[in-house]
Amino acid sequence: MLEISNLSVSVENKLIINNLDLKIDEGKKVAVMGPNGSGKSTLSNVISGKSGYDIKEGSIKFEDTDILKINPEERAALGIFMAFQYPVEIPGIANSSFLRTAINSIRKKNSIEPVNTRIFLEEINQIASKLGLDKSFLSRDMNAGFSGGEKKKNEILQLLLLKPKLCVLDEIDSGLDIDSLKVISKGISEYSSKKNSMLIITHYQRLLDHVIPDEVHIFNNGKIVESGDYDLVKILEEKGYKEFS
Repeated sequence: MLEISNLSVSVENKLIINNLDLKIDEGKKVAVMGPNGSGKSTLSNVISGKSGYDIKEGSIKFEDTDILKINPEERAALGIFMAFQYPVEIPGIANSSFLRTAINSIRKKNSIEPVNTRIFLEEINQIASKLGLDKSFLSRDMNAGFSGGEKKKNEILQLLLLKPKLCVLDEIDSGLDIDSLKVISKGISEYSSKKNSMLIITHYQRLLDHVIPDEVHIFNNGKIVESGDYDLVKILEEKGYKEFS
């Protein structure tokens, strides 16, 4: 599904990711954990195609396509979705209009007809209801004035609407109260399947108690310093990141 090989990335001449190798197979949930400044968010931004990063060497292949050679829109069309820690606000654009445009943009790049309006509205209202969002939420400006929990729920709403092959969750659990975390976790679990893959980037154990990863990697100083399964999460929670520096 996704294979990162010998990836080195710098920002303003500072090496952030150092010769990283990471593979995410189809249907797998892979967690990357690490302290602030370890390079986790840089990894997610490079996968999504965000500008400002200097790729020194290496490749990121998604189903045999080196995505470092294509733009973010083309990556999305291939089936890569990014749920951001700090979603962008877009005043003047209704939430539902933005999401419909996003879906149709991906469909167009894949030579598929635009989504039927009635079917789209039925589906988006159904998903919003599952996430505890009322209908008025869909007519509000995209992320403008949303609470932190609403922004994160909106990311999961997009995830369930777009149905990507690979989802990258960049600290989606940050700043959430217990109830919102449960709702977000339920949405992520609904997305999870034998064909969909997931990269979960987080500091903490709490999301991973609800969405159990198949693999766990501890990230520090731009590289993986320890790998394991869910048991590694519990060891990390007990001993802290200093044990793996």
